[in-house]
Amino acid sequence: MLLKNRMELKKYLEYLDKAVITIPDSRKKFLNPLIDYLKSKNGNPIQLNFVCTHNSRRSQLAQIWAQTAADYYKVDCTAFSSGVEVTALNYRIVNALNIFGFGIEMPSGENPVVEVNNSYRTIKCFSKLIEDQVNPKNSFAAVMTCSHADENCPLVIGMEKRIALNYDDPGKFDGTASEAAIYLERSEQIATEMFYLLGKL
Repeated sequence: MLLKNRMELKKYLEYLDKAVITIPDSRKKFLNPLIDYLKSKNGNPIQLNFVCTHNSRRSQLAQIWAQTAADYYKVDCTAFSSGVEVTALNYRIVNALNIFGFGIEMPSGENPVVEVNNSYRTIKCFSKLIEDQVNPKNSFAAVMTCSHADENCPLVIGMEKRIALNYDDPGKFDGTASEAAIYLERSEQIATEMFYLLGKL
């Protein structure tokens, strides 16, 4: 779905519920380990910590969309995100989320706590390390959303499972004519896959 104007979030979530059928089988093989983990929880609370190097783009999108999918399907799942370096939530992610209809409060500052409302709850987003106090300390899956973090973060203390689920970095297109379209495309890919994963429960 190519977007140019702001959507109503509720309608977009309904679209995602149906869009999961568009995920190719070649991609599903990367999603299956996470599906297996989700199902292994047998209805118990689920904690997912999405990890990327800077915790500024892909891991933030994964946290927001996973939490939104869990809320949509009424799954007892809490999503987190973190990195191996602290930077800030990239404003281009905020722009993309705004197009999809999220309510967003973005204060000023070097690493502001951005409040993203998905109409079920407010998700507080900021760049943080894996060991930050807001992140889970045990009984969680560490989902590596970029290959750099996967390779350079060999140990995530307290995790039950480590799963590689890499996404192409939209940051490679920063400053280009394709920038906005690429961020929307990556957001929609992650959103569709999170709805596919959480919808399995």
